Amino acid sequence: MKKSALIFGVIAFVVALGGTVISPLCTPCLVLFVGAFAGYLAGVFDKPVDKPVAVKGGALAGLLAGIGVIVGQVIGAIINGASVGPEGAMQIMRQLGISGGTGDVSTVYWTSLVVSTACFAILNLGLMAGTGALGGLLWNQFNNKPVPPPAPPVQ
Repeated sequence: MKKSALIFGVIAFVVALGGTVISPLCTPCLVLFVGAFAGYLAGVFDKPVDKPVAVKGGALAGLLAGIGVIVGQVIGAIINGASVGPEGAMQIMRQLGISGGTGDVSTVYWTSLVVSTACFAILNLGLMAGTGALGGLLWNQFNNKPVPPPAPPVQ
């Protein structure tokens, strides 16, 4: 489980960093797959015998790999905020035909950037854990087939 969490933590970091630089709305879709693969790979490495153990290991692998998502998302939000900034956001709003507010735009911009990053980070962490549990369950369904009892000896 730890190997899977470490491998997919790095992958999740890169995916979240790239997704957040484009748009924070991209990351929930991306982490669904990363979490499921982390949970499945946890089953491959640990080979649990029982279904609850496989699901728990997958969820834990997805949750620990989600730390990479949080770090990547924070760094991506910093890059996105530095490249767009309040002025760029106002320019995009004007291009869309939305009139800007008369208040302090920069305070609203930076506050909304921090709050949205925190909310998406919590959402992504939950999605990673949930789909990690699904990945562990899928590994269990594909690889832990019930063994039939041995045939009685012929007399």
